Amino acid sequence: MAINYDKLMAWPFEDVRHRYTQRDTMLYALGIGLGVDPTDEAQLRFVYEKNLVALPTLPVVLGYPGMWLKDPATGIDWVRLVHGEQGLRLHRPVPPEGEVIGRTRVTGIVDKGPGKGALIYTERTVLDAASGKLLATLTSTTFCRADGGFGGPAGPVKAAHELPERASDHGVDFATQPCAALVYRLSGDYNPLHAEPAVARAASFERPILHGLATYGIAGWAITQSVCGGDPAAVQSIDVRFSAPVYPGETIRTEIWIEGKVVSFRARAIERDIVVLNNGRAELR
Repeated sequence: MAINYDKLMAWPFEDVRHRYTQRDTMLYALGIGLGVDPTDEAQLRFVYEKNLVALPTLPVVLGYPGMWLKDPATGIDWVRLVHGEQGLRLHRPVPPEGEVIGRTRVTGIVDKGPGKGALIYTERTVLDAASGKLLATLTSTTFCRADGGFGGPAGPVKAAHELPERASDHGVDFATQPCAALVYRLSGDYNPLHAEPAVARAASFERPILHGLATYGIAGWAITQSVCGGDPAAVQSIDVRFSAPVYPGETIRTEIWIEGKVVSFRARAIERDIVVLNNGRAELR
Protein backbone atom coordinates (compact mmCIF):
# COMPACT_ATOMS: atom_id res chain seq x y z
CA MET A 1 0.00 0.00 0.00
CA ALA A 2 1.45 3.36 -1.07
CA ILE A 3 1.05 6.82 0.41
CA ASN A 4 -2.14 8.59 -0.67
CA TYR A 5 -0.99 12.22 -0.76
CA ASP A 6 -4.41 13.89 -0.46
CA LYS A 7 -5.56 11.53 2.29
CA LEU A 8 -2.43 12.04 4.36
CA MET A 9 -2.46 15.82 3.93
CA ALA A 10 -6.02 15.84 5.31
CA TRP A 11 -5.35 13.31 8.09
CA PRO A 12 -8.05 13.83 10.76
CA PHE A 13 -6.19 14.45 14.01
CA GLU A 14 -8.31 14.88 17.11
CA ASP A 15 -7.36 17.42 19.76
CA VAL A 16 -5.36 15.79 22.56
CA ARG A 17 -6.25 17.07 26.03
CA HIS A 18 -3.32 16.24 28.28
CA ARG A 19 -3.08 16.81 32.02
CA TYR A 20 0.49 16.45 33.23
CA THR A 21 1.73 16.51 36.80
CA GLN A 22 5.01 17.21 38.53
CA ARG A 23 5.60 13.47 38.44
CA ASP A 24 5.40 13.53 34.62
CA THR A 25 7.85 16.43 34.47
CA MET A 26 10.30 14.58 36.70
CA LEU A 27 9.86 11.34 34.71
CA TYR A 28 10.66 13.19 31.48
CA ALA A 29 13.88 14.59 32.97
CA LEU A 30 14.83 11.14 34.28
CA GLY A 31 14.20 9.77 30.77
CA ILE A 32 16.61 12.33 29.35
CA GLY A 33 19.14 11.01 31.87
CA LEU A 34 19.20 13.64 34.59
CA GLY A 35 19.55 12.50 38.18
CA VAL A 36 22.21 9.85 37.67
CA ASP A 37 24.31 11.81 40.16
CA PRO A 38 21.82 12.60 42.96
CA THR A 39 24.27 15.08 44.52
CA ASP A 40 24.31 17.29 41.39
CA GLU A 41 22.14 20.24 42.44
CA ALA A 42 21.91 21.51 38.86
CA GLN A 43 20.16 18.28 37.81
CA LEU A 44 18.21 17.77 41.02
CA ARG A 45 15.95 20.78 40.43
CA PHE A 46 14.53 19.02 37.35
CA VAL A 47 13.89 15.63 39.00
CA TYR A 48 12.83 16.55 42.57
CA GLU A 49 9.55 18.19 43.54
CA LYS A 50 11.13 20.85 45.78
CA ASN A 51 11.32 24.03 43.65
CA LEU A 52 10.78 21.87 40.54
CA VAL A 53 11.38 23.41 37.11
CA ALA A 54 10.69 21.91 33.69
CA LEU A 55 13.26 21.38 30.98
CA PRO A 56 12.66 23.66 27.97
CA THR A 57 12.16 20.61 25.73
CA LEU A 58 9.29 19.16 27.82
CA PRO A 59 6.62 20.24 25.26
CA VAL A 60 7.80 17.52 22.87
CA VAL A 61 5.84 15.05 25.02
CA LEU A 62 2.79 17.27 25.68
CA GLY A 63 -0.37 16.81 23.62
CA TYR A 64 1.40 14.11 21.59
CA PRO A 65 -0.97 12.35 19.12
CA GLY A 66 0.75 8.99 19.54
CA MET A 67 2.11 6.63 16.89
CA TRP A 68 -0.44 7.70 14.29
CA LEU A 69 1.81 6.69 11.37
CA LYS A 70 1.35 3.08 12.47
CA ASP A 71 -2.25 3.20 11.21
CA PRO A 72 -2.39 0.97 8.07
CA ALA A 73 -4.56 3.59 6.36
CA THR A 74 -1.52 5.92 6.10
CA GLY A 75 0.10 3.52 3.63
CA ILE A 76 3.45 3.90 5.42
CA ASP A 77 5.90 1.17 6.36
CA TRP A 78 6.12 2.36 9.95
CA VAL A 79 8.88 -0.11 10.92
CA ARG A 80 11.35 1.73 8.70
CA LEU A 81 10.47 5.34 9.50
CA VAL A 82 12.86 7.53 11.52
CA HIS A 83 12.65 11.00 13.01
CA GLY A 84 14.36 13.40 10.61
CA GLU A 85 14.09 16.88 12.16
CA GLN A 86 12.58 18.55 15.20
CA GLY A 87 11.76 22.16 15.91
CA LEU A 88 10.37 23.82 19.03
CA ARG A 89 9.41 27.43 19.69
CA LEU A 90 8.43 28.39 23.22
CA HIS A 91 5.94 31.24 23.52
CA ARG A 92 6.17 31.30 27.32
CA PRO A 93 8.07 29.37 30.01
CA VAL A 94 6.92 25.78 30.52
CA PRO A 95 5.15 25.22 33.86
CA PRO A 96 6.07 22.01 35.72
CA GLU A 97 2.41 20.91 35.80
CA GLY A 98 -0.83 21.83 34.07
CA GLU A 99 -3.33 20.85 31.40
CA VAL A 100 -2.75 21.45 27.71
CA ILE A 101 -4.42 20.83 24.36
CA GLY A 102 -2.29 19.51 21.51
CA ARG A 103 -3.39 20.14 17.91
CA THR A 104 -1.48 18.39 15.13
CA ARG A 105 -1.67 18.76 11.35
CA VAL A 106 0.30 17.57 8.34
CA THR A 107 1.87 20.58 6.63
CA GLY A 108 3.70 18.90 3.74
CA ILE A 109 4.77 15.65 2.11
CA VAL A 110 7.82 15.27 -0.15
CA ASP A 111 8.42 12.31 -2.45
CA LYS A 112 12.18 11.80 -2.74
CA GLY A 113 11.69 9.14 -5.40
CA PRO A 114 11.71 5.32 -5.69
CA GLY A 115 14.16 3.81 -3.23
CA LYS A 116 14.85 7.23 -1.66
CA GLY A 117 11.95 7.52 0.76
CA ALA A 118 9.52 10.30 1.63
CA LEU A 119 9.38 13.21 4.08
CA ILE A 120 6.31 14.06 6.13
CA TYR A 121 6.18 17.50 7.77
CA THR A 122 3.88 18.05 10.74
CA GLU A 123 3.13 20.90 13.12
CA ARG A 124 1.73 20.67 16.65
CA THR A 125 0.54 23.58 18.73
CA VAL A 126 0.36 23.15 22.50
CA LEU A 127 -2.10 25.47 24.25
CA ASP A 128 -2.90 26.00 27.91
CA ALA A 129 -6.30 24.36 28.35
CA ALA A 130 -7.59 26.92 30.87
CA SER A 131 -6.59 30.17 29.15
CA GLY A 132 -6.24 29.06 25.54
CA LYS A 133 -2.85 30.78 25.39
CA LEU A 134 -0.22 29.26 23.10
CA LEU A 135 2.54 27.56 25.08
CA ALA A 136 4.65 26.04 22.29
CA THR A 137 4.74 25.31 18.57
CA LEU A 138 6.50 22.14 17.44
CA THR A 139 7.52 21.14 13.94
CA SER A 140 8.67 17.69 12.96
CA THR A 141 9.99 15.90 9.89
CA THR A 142 9.54 12.14 9.61
CA PHE A 143 11.74 10.28 7.12
CA CYS A 144 9.80 7.33 5.73
CA ARG A 145 12.67 5.30 4.32
CA ALA A 146 10.56 2.76 2.42
CA ASP A 147 7.82 4.98 0.98
CA GLY A 148 9.26 7.02 -1.89
CA GLY A 149 7.96 6.86 -5.44
CA PHE A 150 4.25 7.40 -4.76
CA GLY A 151 3.97 10.25 -7.25
CA GLY A 152 3.94 13.16 -4.82
CA PRO A 153 5.69 16.56 -5.06
CA ALA A 154 9.51 16.60 -4.95
CA GLY A 155 9.65 19.70 -2.75
CA PRO A 156 10.01 22.11 -1.14
CA VAL A 157 12.56 20.63 1.28
CA LYS A 158 13.45 22.48 4.48
CA ALA A 159 16.90 24.08 4.33
CA ALA A 160 19.48 23.08 6.94
CA HIS A 161 21.10 25.59 9.30
CA GLU A 162 24.82 25.96 8.57
CA LEU A 163 27.19 25.61 11.50
CA PRO A 164 30.09 28.07 12.00
CA GLU A 165 33.41 27.04 10.47
CA ARG A 166 35.47 27.44 13.63
CA ALA A 167 36.12 25.58 16.84
CA SER A 168 33.10 25.30 19.13
CA ASP A 169 32.84 27.52 22.21
CA HIS A 170 31.64 24.72 24.49
CA GLY A 171 31.65 20.93 24.53
CA VAL A 172 29.34 19.21 27.02
CA ASP A 173 29.61 15.43 27.55
CA PHE A 174 26.62 13.45 28.77
CA ALA A 175 26.74 9.70 29.43
CA THR A 176 23.47 7.94 28.60
CA GLN A 177 22.43 4.84 30.51
CA PRO A 178 21.80 1.37 28.95
CA CYS A 179 18.16 1.58 30.10
CA ALA A 180 17.67 5.13 28.76
CA ALA A 181 15.19 4.26 25.99
CA LEU A 182 13.08 2.11 28.32
CA VAL A 183 12.73 5.04 30.72
CA TYR A 184 12.20 7.74 28.08
CA ARG A 185 9.38 5.80 26.38
CA LEU A 186 7.31 6.10 29.59
CA SER A 187 6.76 9.76 28.66
CA GLY A 188 4.55 8.63 25.77
CA ASP A 189 6.56 7.46 22.75
CA TYR A 190 5.97 3.69 22.77
CA ASN A 191 7.46 2.87 19.35
CA PRO A 192 8.77 -0.70 19.83
CA LEU A 193 11.87 0.25 17.82
CA HIS A 194 13.21 1.57 21.13
CA ALA A 195 12.42 -1.54 23.17
CA GLU A 196 12.19 -4.74 21.10
CA PRO A 197 15.43 -6.18 19.65
CA ALA A 198 13.49 -7.98 16.89
CA VAL A 199 11.81 -4.76 15.73
CA ALA A 200 15.15 -2.93 15.79
CA ARG A 201 16.76 -5.65 13.64
CA ALA A 202 13.85 -5.49 11.19
CA ALA A 203 14.57 -1.77 10.87
CA SER A 204 18.26 -2.56 10.15
CA PHE A 205 19.61 -1.53 13.57
CA GLU A 206 21.80 -3.86 15.61
CA ARG A 207 19.73 -3.27 18.75
CA PRO A 208 17.03 -0.87 20.05
CA ILE A 209 18.01 2.75 19.58
CA LEU A 210 17.46 5.77 21.80
CA HIS A 211 14.60 8.07 20.87
CA GLY A 212 15.81 10.97 18.78
CA LEU A 213 13.84 13.27 21.06
CA ALA A 214 15.79 11.97 24.05
CA THR A 215 19.03 13.01 22.33
CA TYR A 216 17.33 16.30 21.48
CA GLY A 217 16.54 16.77 25.18
CA ILE A 218 20.15 16.07 26.08
CA ALA A 219 21.28 18.82 23.70
CA GLY A 220 18.65 21.16 25.17
CA TRP A 221 20.01 20.41 28.62
CA ALA A 222 23.58 21.10 27.47
CA ILE A 223 22.54 24.48 26.03
CA THR A 224 20.57 25.38 29.15
CA GLN A 225 23.53 24.63 31.41
CA SER A 226 26.42 25.98 29.35
CA VAL A 227 24.82 29.05 27.78
CA CYS A 228 21.80 29.98 29.91
CA GLY A 229 23.24 29.60 33.40
CA GLY A 230 20.84 26.74 34.10
CA ASP A 231 17.72 28.87 33.42
CA PRO A 232 15.33 26.99 31.08
CA ALA A 233 13.22 30.13 30.63
CA ALA A 234 16.13 31.69 28.70
CA VAL A 235 15.58 29.29 25.78
CA GLN A 236 13.16 30.46 23.07
CA SER A 237 13.61 27.87 20.32
CA ILE A 238 15.58 24.74 19.44
CA ASP A 239 15.74 23.24 15.94
CA VAL A 240 17.85 20.29 14.85
CA ARG A 241 18.35 17.56 12.24
CA PHE A 242 18.76 13.92 13.32
CA SER A 243 21.71 12.47 11.42
CA ALA A 244 22.41 9.07 13.04
CA PRO A 245 20.93 6.86 15.77
CA VAL A 246 22.20 6.74 19.34
CA TYR A 247 22.50 3.44 21.18
CA PRO A 248 21.63 3.60 24.89
CA GLY A 249 24.83 3.63 26.94
CA GLU A 250 26.77 5.88 24.58
CA THR A 251 28.24 9.25 25.61
CA ILE A 252 26.86 12.28 23.80
CA ARG A 253 29.07 15.33 23.32
CA THR A 254 27.15 18.50 22.44
CA GLU A 255 29.33 21.04 20.63
CA ILE A 256 28.04 24.61 20.95
CA TRP A 257 28.77 27.89 19.12
CA ILE A 258 27.49 31.20 20.50
CA GLU A 259 26.77 34.18 18.24
CA GLY A 260 24.73 36.70 20.21
CA LYS A 261 21.29 35.27 20.86
CA VAL A 262 21.75 32.52 18.27
CA VAL A 263 23.30 29.26 19.43
CA SER A 264 24.47 26.71 16.85
CA PHE A 265 25.09 23.13 17.93
CA ARG A 266 25.59 19.52 16.98
CA ALA A 267 26.00 16.32 19.01
CA ARG A 268 28.34 13.39 18.58
CA ALA A 269 28.32 9.82 19.92
CA ILE A 270 31.88 9.74 21.25
CA GLU A 271 32.40 5.98 21.22
CA ARG A 272 31.69 5.72 17.48
CA ASP A 273 32.85 9.26 16.65
CA ILE A 274 29.68 9.88 14.66
CA VAL A 275 27.50 13.00 14.49
CA VAL A 276 24.00 12.12 15.72
CA LEU A 277 22.47 15.62 15.77
CA ASN A 278 23.46 18.16 13.17
CA ASN A 279 22.66 21.67 11.90
CA GLY A 280 21.27 22.65 15.29
CA ARG A 281 20.04 26.19 15.90
CA ALA A 282 18.66 27.63 19.14
CA GLU A 283 17.51 31.14 19.99
CA LEU A 284 17.75 32.78 23.40
CA ARG A 285 15.29 35.27 24.83
